[in-house]
Amino acid sequence: MFVFGGPRRLRCFQLTRAMARKSDIPSVYYGEPHKFDPKFRGPVHNRTRTDVLCCVVFFIFILGYVLLGVLAWVNGDPKKIVYPTDSFGNICGDKQNLNKPFLFYINMLKCASIETVFNFECPTFRVCVEKCPDKYEKLSQARLDPEKWKIYKQYCKPGIDDRKPYTTLIANDDCPATLHPSKPLLRRCVLVLNITGPELMVNLTRKESADLSVNLVEDLANSWQWILLCLVCAMVVSFFLLLMMRLIVGVLVWFFLFALLCALSYGIIYCFLKYRNLSETEGGNITISEMGFRTDANVYLDLSQTWFIFMIVMSVIEGILLIVLIFLRQRLVIAIVLLKESSRAIRYIMSALIFPVFTFLLLCISIAYGSVVAIFLATSGVPVYKILPVEGCVLENDTCDPQTFDESSMTGKCSGSMCFFSHYGGESFFHRYTFVFQLYNVFMFLWLVNFVIALGQCTLAGAFASYYWALRKPKDIPARPIISSFNRAIHYHTGSLALGALILSSVQMIRLVLEYLDKKLNGSQTACARFLINCLKYCFWCLERFLKFINRNAYIMIAIYGKSFCTSSKNAFFLLLRNIIRVAVLDKVTDFLLLLAKLVVTASIGAFAYFFFSHQISHEAPILYSYWVPVVVVALGSFLIASGFFSVYSMCVDTLFLCFCEDLERNDGSEARPYYMSPELRKILHKENEAESRASEYESQ
Repeated sequence: MFVFGGPRRLRCFQLTRAMARKSDIPSVYYGEPHKFDPKFRGPVHNRTRTDVLCCVVFFIFILGYVLLGVLAWVNGDPKKIVYPTDSFGNICGDKQNLNKPFLFYINMLKCASIETVFNFECPTFRVCVEKCPDKYEKLSQARLDPEKWKIYKQYCKPGIDDRKPYTTLIANDDCPATLHPSKPLLRRCVLVLNITGPELMVNLTRKESADLSVNLVEDLANSWQWILLCLVCAMVVSFFLLLMMRLIVGVLVWFFLFALLCALSYGIIYCFLKYRNLSETEGGNITISEMGFRTDANVYLDLSQTWFIFMIVMSVIEGILLIVLIFLRQRLVIAIVLLKESSRAIRYIMSALIFPVFTFLLLCISIAYGSVVAIFLATSGVPVYKILPVEGCVLENDTCDPQTFDESSMTGKCSGSMCFFSHYGGESFFHRYTFVFQLYNVFMFLWLVNFVIALGQCTLAGAFASYYWALRKPKDIPARPIISSFNRAIHYHTGSLALGALILSSVQMIRLVLEYLDKKLNGSQTACARFLINCLKYCFWCLERFLKFINRNAYIMIAIYGKSFCTSSKNAFFLLLRNIIRVAVLDKVTDFLLLLAKLVVTASIGAFAYFFFSHQISHEAPILYSYWVPVVVVALGSFLIASGFFSVYSMCVDTLFLCFCEDLERNDGSEARPYYMSPELRKILHKENEAESRASEYESQ
């Protein structure tokens, strides 16, 4: 025995067994599993205030935001937005422009600039006019007719040289290349579509790619009533689908999957037939690269390669869906049961469907206040003039004085440049730091919006957690769970919610600054600098997505246990790590099923919009440059509306999922530690409560 090291071998064997027992316990790197607590019955009621320091800082910043609003109210003048100013600093409809109440932009395409957001003015020459253009006209044609030129000239810069070629006038932005039918909106000439004959349609279809944005605006202006009607239908369909999910969620899920498979199969067959037919027609085999960029999207639908790409994409999607159905069918069944449990929770807590309206109103107040402060800040101060951007000018966008500009040395350095009105500002302390105040306004706007969203998520999580941890449902569900959860969140956890919103808002603010720098430095930075900025933008986008995921689960833990934000984030993160397989499969499959419900709403309303605006089911739709414009807007709007309605369902699923994971760690099904999950979920997981099984055996006997 001693020769072969018996005692030493015995000690090694005992140590190996001890290590084996320890390996059964989750690693400390993933946190300690929740232990059984006989006093735990759902969301903790005896809790203390958390993250008080952040709560104090939050209210100080809100007080500063209110003071900023007061200063902006005192110094700003929204009339400067309502009553526009031309490039010489003169208000349209006042003094020398008394008979010219409307503002006309010579090059409206330049309005799509980041400068417009901060200054509320387009960086192009502006002139006051008696009336907005009421018909389509080209500069090249107007120069040939003295009567037309007399009318056209009022939309050009004052004092232009009539002897200059029209190409020079267009290149220098002295005159607009074309006049489009416009109507005054806030005393500014806005493009509208007013089709009077086939000639205008010919002119519209022959525009270059630079006029694409103009066509999009015209289509939206001419079809906004029908777009709004389609979005109302999306709201009705979403609400009806929510009611249906409460009753037959299992049938609906399988129906969604079957309908999606059928729709993809039909789409693949349809695309194949279109591909085969176009391959046999003349001109159908032209590739997309050979066709190049075209403003008319219908041109690409006549190419066989387009339908081949559609067929491949839909085939890949259907293949992935079939793989999910075959290999994850058991997880799919559990996800359906989890959805059923969510439906029961919403059925017992119907006020959860109404609470998002309150959140929406708070968001509207935050957005309205931020917008008003931004407008008043942008209109505070005296007129500031800058040199009109000219190619190759070193003084581009420098400040200038219009009274002495022509006699100064600036005109020699920049030939053809002009001093024109840019925005309102000044030299006082308030006006010098207007841009900083705008950044503060944007940051506080993001902080308030994220705080409102956090408050809504924490309130819903507390209500749904009280449902799950009720052993005898619905008898043990507390009265008014939404109101109780909201009171707990406001009274004890304002600081924690503000801290989570602050971290997320800081990342979003950095992303906005990077976008601003990218726009500002566009064309001036090297390839390495562009690569670095794009990498930073992508990294912070990923960080924002990760923080949203962590914050959402942290708010659930705050609603249940009442701990601080950092502690709740750590506990939620470790709980998810200890159940990483369930997170990767069960929770994500549930998200996929909810995504299918959103896509059903989007696809149904989008298909209706397609057939309507393409005049296949009705001839009441307006004539548009491209019917795809309102169809895309309706589809995006329908998806956002459906996401808003199903956000309650999604929050319920996430809350019940975390409670379900904790239930498996806390309890073992014994009489002292019964499972709180539904009997259907216990059956699928092969779990049972001893008390219920003993009672069922007694009844069977």
